Amino acid sequence: MKYNVDLLKIIQLGMTLSDSQGKFHYVWQFNFRDFNIEHDPCIDLKKNREKGIDSSDFAWMVFTSGLVFNNCSITWITFHGAYDVGFLIKILTRRELPCDMASFLGMVSFFFGVRVYDTKFMMGSIGGLRGGLERVATLLGVERTTGKRHRAGSDSLLTHQTFVRFKDSCANLDLENLNGCEGMIFGLCEGWLGFDRTPEVYNIETSTQLKPQFNEVFSV
Repeated sequence: MKYNVDLLKIIQLGMTLSDSQGKFHYVWQFNFRDFNIEHDPCIDLKKNREKGIDSSDFAWMVFTSGLVFNNCSITWITFHGAYDVGFLIKILTRRELPCDMASFLGMVSFFFGVRVYDTKFMMGSIGGLRGGLERVATLLGVERTTGKRHRAGSDSLLTHQTFVRFKDSCANLDLENLNGCEGMIFGLCEGWLGFDRTPEVYNIETSTQLKPQFNEVFSV
C-alpha cells in the first residue's frame, strides 16, 4: 500500500457527512488534477487534468473545515480504507508515507482521532460478513441510491448507509465500546498488536486557523 500511495497520484475521493442518527446531509466527490497524463502511470483521464482540483487546495479546505484534529468529536467510517486513508494523509502532509506501521497508524490517530472504523474490518471481526462493499450492502438489504459503482461519491454514500445498517443490525452497536476496532484498517492491522493508540504530535505546517464546524459521522 505504501509503495503504491507514494508512487501514484490520487484521482478521485468521495466523502459523506451525516449526523449521529445516520441521516446523511452532504455527499461530495472530488476529482483531483495533480497527476500528469504524460508522466504519471494512469489511464486516459485528461478531463481530470483539465478540470480537477489541486490536492494542495483540497488540503487547505480540510484543515480549515474542522474535519481533522478533532480527536473525539468526529467518527470516520471507511470500507477497506487503507488506500483512502493513505492518500488523505499524503495530501495533508505533502510527504511520502512513513515506512513503519506504528508511525502510519499514529498519523491516522493524529489527523482523524481515535474514532476511526473500517467497516470491512469490523464486519469480519463482529458480524462474520464477507465480500466487497457491493456484496455486503446487498446482504444487508442496502440499495445504492445515487451514482454508479466505483464512483467515489456514490461509494462513500453506500459505505455510510451500509455501516448504519450494520450498526443497527448488531443490536444498535455502541461505538463507544468497540475496543480493538478503533483505528484498525482492513488488510493492514489483522493480528498486529504493535499499535499504541496514543496520538503523536507531528510538525504539520499550515497557516490556517482551525475552526471545528462539523460533528458526528464522516465517511470516506
